Amino acid sequence: MTEDLPDTALELRSLVTPEGTLELSLQDVPVPTPAANEVLVRVEASPINPSDLALLTAGADMANATVGGTPERPVVTAPLSEGALAGLSARVDVPLPVGNEGAGTVVAAGSSPTAQALLGKTVGIAGGAMYAQYRAVDAASCLVLPDGATAREGASSFVNPLTALGMLETMRREGHSGLVHTAAASNLGQMLVKVCQKDGVPLVNIVRKPDQEQLLRALGAVHVCNTASPSFSTDLVAALKATSATIGFDATGGGTLASQILNGMEAAASSTAAEYSRYGSSVHKQVYIYGGLDTGPTILTRNFGMAWGLGGWLLTPFLAGAGAETIGRLRARVAAELTTTFASTYTREVSLAGMLAPDAFTSYVRRATGEKFLVTPQSE
Repeated sequence: MTEDLPDTALELRSLVTPEGTLELSLQDVPVPTPAANEVLVRVEASPINPSDLALLTAGADMANATVGGTPERPVVTAPLSEGALAGLSARVDVPLPVGNEGAGTVVAAGSSPTAQALLGKTVGIAGGAMYAQYRAVDAASCLVLPDGATAREGASSFVNPLTALGMLETMRREGHSGLVHTAAASNLGQMLVKVCQKDGVPLVNIVRKPDQEQLLRALGAVHVCNTASPSFSTDLVAALKATSATIGFDATGGGTLASQILNGMEAAASSTAAEYSRYGSSVHKQVYIYGGLDTGPTILTRNFGMAWGLGGWLLTPFLAGAGAETIGRLRARVAAELTTTFASTYTREVSLAGMLAPDAFTSYVRRATGEKFLVTPQSE
């Protein structure tokens, strides 16, 4: 041990009750003693990512949530929609910890040389249960931050950076040379712009507001299409012709955007065809849905021929099949470019108790592009 540690510490828990409500609260939990190859991290910063919200809120109606308890120990209660319990039966009456990733200082370590070598280091981790003051994790899962980097700078060192790099890795493995990304003004989208610039990969960015378009162009993005523009369809086809992008990653999920991308790819491919084919172009066009900003049905208008694919893409399954060499290579790049290519910006910082304040949760559940919360568990 390098410092005196408390016996218990705070951890945020999400509970679905048999009565059909969600309860969010802070619980006192024992501070764990690390096993031989584990380290104990004092969590100092953890982002609220869109991927955290499904577990955190369980789809509850947060607009009608109420807050009880005390300012130091608030308890949020929100109603679930009718019939929601059927799909949540496995987590009823089970208080679940939340938070995919974060960063902090290693304050205790197990007996193994690997664990001992991390004592005092600032590390990034993606071990789940990160909305907590302390977290014990396997030493091998830690990303040692570069000298001088803070926990705040390393808090988002896994989900968004590895998603951006995973998208490019998928693009290359499947034989594509350029890609399309929606919700492109997000933190992830900004990282993707920088990565594609560094790697010389043509990128088509799709946004929905003029200020988002300006933001990406200021970063150096060349092809930015605004869905709110009357010329969106024309602009998209022009960008797809210029980039020859034939793979897309769609964060919206519902609605017609995936279909519009596939149709645009087909129009771009057909524009150079030497002869007509009733089956459309032979160029394979692929769109992966990796988010659910639009929870409605995905609507396809099939004007994109027969050489196409639509599927789901998530970081965890990608990493599971990527192999140790690829994961090591991607993690090393994240560490090397943590404060440049993969730098994250936050619009607001909140404590664990602050996460449960109405003005906070009504903001972060909106998942608004360009707004990102950072949780600081050691704050009062």
